[in-house]
Amino acid sequence: MPGTGERSVRPATAADVKPLAAVMARAFYDDPPFMWMLPNPATRLERERRLFATLTRGEALALGGVEVALVDNQIAAAAIWRPPDHWATEGDLRTLAGLVRAFGRRIGAAAALTQAMAQSHPREPHWYLFAIGVDPARQGTGLASALLRSRLDRCDQAGLPAYLEASKPTSVPLYQHFGFGPTGNPELPAGAPPLTSMWRPPAALPSAP
Repeated sequence: MPGTGERSVRPATAADVKPLAAVMARAFYDDPPFMWMLPNPATRLERERRLFATLTRGEALALGGVEVALVDNQIAAAAIWRPPDHWATEGDLRTLAGLVRAFGRRIGAAAALTQAMAQSHPREPHWYLFAIGVDPARQGTGLASALLRSRLDRCDQAGLPAYLEASKPTSVPLYQHFGFGPTGNPELPAGAPPLTSMWRPPAALPSAP
């Protein structure tokens, strides 16, 4: 059964990049922004796999913001966070080349969407949830919640807020359950699906007795 099995959450390692990218590609196959950036369904899955492998292998893994949720020691979900002052993709030439290979002729659309999102991105120091995804076979089993709690607990301990853009209206209530509140809709390129910006202030920790 999809909901059974031994579970754990841990930081990602270099050995996780390939299975992580495969899981994230399946999770985001029908995500509206990815459908807009990569409209060809025949190549979208492989292009997304390349994209997530490039982004994870690049600065995200080195910055310590990538975590995986495992079921029976197999990666079933992942979250890619960017720490304070590193929310923008700053990749080296190898990362940029990987992005070009992933998007192909749609690199212009991807760049336009990224730039538009950056315009409305808050500048206050915060943790940025770039992407969180669960393998479709494991969705609805609490893995996304476990990943969110893992990072948000540390945000609270450090007194830092968190930020994300919800790509589906159905995702907004989940994030609200974890303390995020909608702050508006970024102005995006023509034809791009709407996003909901959401901000979470750090929760007050209980005082010691």
